[in-house]
Amino acid sequence: MDSDEGYNYEFDEDEECSEDSAEEEPEDEHLDLGVVEPGLGSGERDGLEPGGVSGVGGSALGPGHDEEDYRYEVLTAEQILQHMVECIREVNEVIQNPATITRILLSHFNWDKEKLMERYFDGNLEKLFAECHVINPSKKSRTRPMNTRSSALDMPCQICYLNYPNSVSTPRHKYFTGLECGHKFCMQCWSEYLTTKIIEEGMGQTISCPAHGCDILVDDNTVMRLITDSKVKLKYQHLITNSFVECNRLLKWCPAPDCHHVVKVQYPDAKPVRCKCGRQFCFNCGENWHDPVKCKWLKKWIKKCDDDSETSNWIAANTKECPKCHVTIEKDGGCNHMVCRNQNCKAEFCWVCLGPWEPHGSAWYNCNRYNEDDAKAARDAQERSRAALQRYLFYCNRYMNHMQSLRFEHKLYAQVKQKMEEMQQHNMSWIEVQFLKKAVDVLCQCRATLMYTYVFAFYLKKNNQSIIFENNQADLENATEVLSGYLERDISQDSLQDIKQKVQDKYRYCESRRRVLLLHVHEGYEKDLWEYIED
Repeated sequence: MDSDEGYNYEFDEDEECSEDSAEEEPEDEHLDLGVVEPGLGSGERDGLEPGGVSGVGGSALGPGHDEEDYRYEVLTAEQILQHMVECIREVNEVIQNPATITRILLSHFNWDKEKLMERYFDGNLEKLFAECHVINPSKKSRTRPMNTRSSALDMPCQICYLNYPNSVSTPRHKYFTGLECGHKFCMQCWSEYLTTKIIEEGMGQTISCPAHGCDILVDDNTVMRLITDSKVKLKYQHLITNSFVECNRLLKWCPAPDCHHVVKVQYPDAKPVRCKCGRQFCFNCGENWHDPVKCKWLKKWIKKCDDDSETSNWIAANTKECPKCHVTIEKDGGCNHMVCRNQNCKAEFCWVCLGPWEPHGSAWYNCNRYNEDDAKAARDAQERSRAALQRYLFYCNRYMNHMQSLRFEHKLYAQVKQKMEEMQQHNMSWIEVQFLKKAVDVLCQCRATLMYTYVFAFYLKKNNQSIIFENNQADLENATEVLSGYLERDISQDSLQDIKQKVQDKYRYCESRRRVLLLHVHEGYEKDLWEYIED
């Protein structure tokens, strides 16, 4: 289907609409946004139910956990457009406005229908429409129409200042159009203005009238009528649809690259959802599913890693801090007499003991002031700083190690597939070798869980519950590494049954220990057992 061939969603015929100026065609009472995403036609939706792919999320703890199911749907871009139009239709059954005006009102309230209804019927409609930057469609435009003789002869376009010819067959006012605010401009200027706003500035739902000081927003039908370039139309459709998803707390784009699906939930929560493309992510924050750590701490951890990881190793090995202003200093010569280059500090100190340089005298080569009070305070501050850095590196290195292992997931599945084929050559059926794929699934789940346990542990204060958590973590990590070793072993006829039994026993044990760890963490959340270190 061509990108400029639109879907027209008709509303009831008795629906009220605004009256346009006499020289313009009446505005249609439907929302025309065309095709939202090329390449997402009916062929890509084969096998989907009318409402999209539905699923049940919830905790990753497995069967037996009494957490309520988290229901969601996976929708294509076309279905999102239909959902947007349905939201407009539901509101219009009550407020009876043109669809494009209702779309602007809903956008102002982040598509919260209840909040819009509450404001709409609070008795101050003029204030509401002014806040939303639209003209009340129930009132006629107060501006004089342009098809008077004086305006047709005298007024040029207020952007390009060109005078258009006036003839019986083509009256001059036919070259002009505008919004309900009454400002009129030529068709060419309108087209170029809208194209610039959409393509260069990336504006969709916030394009206002080009007249100076006028904040009335351009409605969707006007945009689609005045723009002829299909690429610009498509960009506008993307912007409107993306704004609808971003503003709606019940919708979330799939974060996978080049995926155009949207997950729709019944209520927002930090729960796992899985897109049609296979990506599982947290609906609340959009990151990969990160049980057992909460979104708040994961966000802080990601920011800390982005800020610190590149330089922390080098800083720990090659620098010290000035004992006065704590600026990081690199020693670039053999002399232990250091002078801070911070213009507001200029402190002189000993590189060896970090104490003031003055008591050292000329004995710069043999520092004998180790137990001086000033030097001891400086060393204590330095040790605290280094200890904090070493603690961060401890958790960061283990987090990164499990992340790197997960990145080899596709390689591991390929190796296991080859092993499954080898086993079938040793007189085992296809069903009998499926335990290997199950083992890899469990291995990847355990590595993902372990990766995020180190984020959780980094912000955790030491107490009795944290010790239990670390023991569960260590047990799961040891079992995971053993399972990984089993999957990498060569397979022969003699060791076939032995490997099968060991792999099955170990992945069942890993599943069990992972469940125990997660249950303990969630129990701590429910009973408020965890204490955190504020970073």
